[in-house]
Amino acid sequence: MRLSRTLSLYVGRQFFVSFLLLFLLFLGLILLFDTVELLRRGASKPNVTVAIIMEMALLKLPQMAGQLFPFAVLFGGMMTFWRLTRTHELVVTRAAGVSAWQFMAPVLVIATFIGIFQVSIFNPVASVFIMRFDQLEARYLKGQSNLLAISQTGLWLRQANLDGQSVIHANTVLQRGEDVQLQDVTIFAFRGTDNFMERIHANIGRLEDGFWHLEKVSIFRPEEPNKKLNQHLFETDLTVGKIQDSFAPPETLSFWELPSFIRTLENSGFSATRHRLHWHSLLASPLLLCAMVLIAATFTLRHARRGGVLFVVSGGVMTGFLLFFFSDLVFALGLSDSIPVVLAAWSPSGVSTLLGLAMLLHLEDG
Repeated sequence: MRLSRTLSLYVGRQFFVSFLLLFLLFLGLILLFDTVELLRRGASKPNVTVAIIMEMALLKLPQMAGQLFPFAVLFGGMMTFWRLTRTHELVVTRAAGVSAWQFMAPVLVIATFIGIFQVSIFNPVASVFIMRFDQLEARYLKGQSNLLAISQTGLWLRQANLDGQSVIHANTVLQRGEDVQLQDVTIFAFRGTDNFMERIHANIGRLEDGFWHLEKVSIFRPEEPNKKLNQHLFETDLTVGKIQDSFAPPETLSFWELPSFIRTLENSGFSATRHRLHWHSLLASPLLLCAMVLIAATFTLRHARRGGVLFVVSGGVMTGFLLFFFSDLVFALGLSDSIPVVLAAWSPSGVSTLLGLAMLLHLEDG
């Protein structure tokens, strides 16, 4: 029997409203707790005001919201199917010859579109907001003075010391183990924040303990003749670990920017495992949301036959907890290169989908 358009719109609307209400409720709770945590962290900082705290909390909220989609879909689906069962609407629908697979179809379609929206539109917006949050956090809460960015134009690095700060640019970056080598290096040194001191150009720059070892150097200073040196040491407090930790986190890059950034990192000799894992997990988001619908329907069908609101709620909470634990576990294995990145990113979605299908097949057709 073919599901009518009216019934499809009705079931789909019920699910979307439930999803939206729960999503907003979860957002409000996260905003509350995150604001309290930021207030605690900023309590001892003299330059941190309540306005800055609120701005940081709101900037971080979209990135946190991206992690809520699977749970909002899971509980939204459970609420929808449970409500339709309590009012006997699903009982009547099933008596008319409509199977569980048919009345789940509009919910699966909406979940798929929510996943596509999350990846293609919501994620780019959230990445811009979280980048601004990281800048404010580094400035007001962490007091960091080093900043690095790598793009198709090369590497840009800002470092600070007691005399002032400097900006380093290199067209090419090569890493071999603990050795970092820059090629075609330009350093702009400032006294304070805006008093230009000198510009240094070198063919090669190697990071050593406490300084950059520059080769074939030209030094340009205002109102002084240019100076050429074979070797020059430029002070720095950077290490290989600091440089790698300073790369733009994958959360600050949109779904559309990640592929080119990954290629740039890999061409420079740096590991892009974390960024590749994040990109593949975004690709798997629509499938994961569909899996949450299947699992939600499984709990609802069991509730309809056996009764017990407690079973539905506890089952949903346990499922969400196990999914979160399993995702973190396989992501950690992927980051450590214990398993392939693609397998680590797609495993939570694939396993959840197969589990939901198996349980529904057993309850509905078995």
